[in-house]
Amino acid sequence: MKTVYKEHAKVFKAFSDEKRLQILNLLCGGEKCACVLLEQLDLGQSGLSYHMKVLVESGIVESRQEGKWTHYKISENGSAYAIALLKKLTTPNTVTKANNCCI
Repeated sequence: MKTVYKEHAKVFKAFSDEKRLQILNLLCGGEKCACVLLEQLDLGQSGLSYHMKVLVESGIVESRQEGKWTHYKISENGSAYAIALLKKLTTPNTVTKANNCCI
């Protein structure tokens, strides 16, 4: 069961940083080369690499190599998964009995 929570945490980690949110906002306009992201963000190469690693490992972003550059785009499947996960984790289960431990 811990593995499931680790995978869920990766998704939420992707959204938990201001720079990663900026990157996602840029990627909403379509696929971008790492060189374009570097130009538009106040980040160095190693900083961008770290943030992109987190985003790709979460499944929210996909990457592909073209020559020496990596291109990134938002993953439709990863985005749908993140939306479904948030909904699942925040929707009360009305079938479950209330915990009466304090009565």
